[in-house]
Amino acid sequence: MSTTLDLMRHGEPVGGRRYRGQLDDPLSEKGWAQMRAAVGEQAPWGRIVSSPLLRCRAFAETLASAHGLPLTLDERLQEVGFGGWEGRTTAEIEVATPGALARFKADPLNARPAGAEPLDIFHARVASALEELVVRYAGEHVLLVGHAGVIRMAFAWALHVPLEHAYRIEVANASLTRLCFDAGRARLIFHGGSLHGW
Repeated sequence: MSTTLDLMRHGEPVGGRRYRGQLDDPLSEKGWAQMRAAVGEQAPWGRIVSSPLLRCRAFAETLASAHGLPLTLDERLQEVGFGGWEGRTTAEIEVATPGALARFKADPLNARPAGAEPLDIFHARVASALEELVVRYAGEHVLLVGHAGVIRMAFAWALHVPLEHAYRIEVANASLTRLCFDAGRARLIFHGGSLHGW
């Protein structure tokens, strides 16, 4: 029995690119347009699961309502907490703590911002949500609306990407990733795409 999980990152939030973490900024008009363009008029899913943060939830609610799909919000699918970096741009972080971003990218397990959620804890909470989802909705096609960090943790969990390498995976705004699960084995079907052509 094959279970298909599409993971969609939210579009651009109000305020543009920054380490947003668990700040609850809404989507910008551009962000809404990005998400609508990625999906078009298609809705091949049987249900939607979403992060409760507004930049994911608002689009998930709109999509679910438009297509009559059940929607579940799961707190475990919130973005990682970035501690002292929350709400700050890369330029602001670099001015305040020169070299900190480079250290974080080189060693995301140990060179975390002050007060940030530990990466292994983040991975564990996302993994628990995904494990439950794949069992509960076995044989279904599910859309998960989430965050770049959540999608990286999905790679770590499903495809055994080491946590120290997870931030090498780029996740564009409003992009889709498809994973299929057969007898407990995960396969990556596509990453960074849209529904067009699939």
